[in-house]
Amino acid sequence: MKKIICLLLILVFASFTTSKETITVSGKITNTEDGKIRIKGESFDKEIKLKPDGSFLENLSIEYDGLYMIGTAKNNFPIYLSKQSKLAINADDKNFNSTLKYTGKGSIENQYLAKKQLITTVTAPEELYKLDEKVFLNKLQKIKNSVTILYGNTKFTDTYFKEKEDRSIHYLEQKYLLTYKKYHYNYAKLKDFKVSETFPQIDETIDLDNNNDFLFSDEYKEIVMTKFYENIKGDDYSFFISARNAIPEIKALKSQSIKNRLIENSINDISIENPNYEKTYNEFLSIVTDLKLKEKLTQNYNATNVLKPGNPSPKFDYKNQKGGKTSLENLKGKYIYIDLWATWCAPCRQEIPFLQKVEEQYREKNIEFVSISIDAIEDQEKWSKFVIEQKLGGIQLLADKEWESQFLKDYGVNGVPTFILINPEGNIISAHAPRPSDTKLIDLFNSLKI
Repeated sequence: MKKIICLLLILVFASFTTSKETITVSGKITNTEDGKIRIKGESFDKEIKLKPDGSFLENLSIEYDGLYMIGTAKNNFPIYLSKQSKLAINADDKNFNSTLKYTGKGSIENQYLAKKQLITTVTAPEELYKLDEKVFLNKLQKIKNSVTILYGNTKFTDTYFKEKEDRSIHYLEQKYLLTYKKYHYNYAKLKDFKVSETFPQIDETIDLDNNNDFLFSDEYKEIVMTKFYENIKGDDYSFFISARNAIPEIKALKSQSIKNRLIENSINDISIENPNYEKTYNEFLSIVTDLKLKEKLTQNYNATNVLKPGNPSPKFDYKNQKGGKTSLENLKGKYIYIDLWATWCAPCRQEIPFLQKVEEQYREKNIEFVSISIDAIEDQEKWSKFVIEQKLGGIQLLADKEWESQFLKDYGVNGVPTFILINPEGNIISAHAPRPSDTKLIDLFNSLKI
């Protein structure tokens, strides 16, 4: 415990000694849905409440010159902030792209980014990746040429931005070349797709451990993440692998921002689904420097500890398809096997025949089978109809707030189907029990003499 306290004190002290600069960002964004905007960056997250007329003025303490994101409830857009910025942003959230305007120091660079975004988002990513190879390359070349012309015609006042953006245009092209095979395979549903021998080769001279480029270019970030996962897994179809399987490789990186992002991508490894979550937590904590990320990791860790076998189960009290409500308290005295599912979830539906078979096998035993759907409340009729048509047995309940239902949050559920087993006293046996299709479920029941 003393070691943890000392570590936190060191980190807090380090955060105060890091070079920061306070800059002013102001402006007026009208017609937002909730009267808020949010500025996010690496190890940076600031929510700003707008005045009734949409105006704001905020002093921001930033650690790096680079790319941040501003978001309203409807729109997200990149923004470049430097330690010399004094920027004003004006827009109508209902007609965002046509009304976005910058003034002040940094306005030229940010107006460029807004125009660049319009060029690069003309085609939705999935539509671009669906194109066959020749058409895709032609389209990509047109996008790069348009951005290059825009870059050449812009009289930048920030030399750092100009230098970094020159490289970022190269990264834009390389990102699409790197990911085309993987995404075309996915979106075009071509199982054995391979690019031709004449498909452009990826620039292997790109430094994949450059902290400044990572802070500046979203295209570079995607290249770094993609190549990291490919290099670890050994194939170019990989989308993501858990950071807990690449601790030595992450520690070997020089860029702290890349380390933080890799850990952030795997934050849900600190869950009951990971039998070694405590070891993973300590390893992650030793790598990251972002204090907010450390807090999130610790929150996950503390929540996971609550789900250890033998601890009291989180409670539920949900609407029963047959009428009224059913709570966990109503079912005490019996083992409870819970299926968290949804009608729209194909893997959930695949488990139904297996679940029905297990229910029949244990019909006279001291166990209740409870299915809790996370379908939306407005889809209650659809859910009820599905239950009746599929002749689903057990106790059929509907959670009150979909993914935000407290029972799911307490159990740290990130995907369905998820299965839970609780003992007659209301204590957890397994927060991640075997599926009905897994023979280990019956082995578990037999070990408990159900």
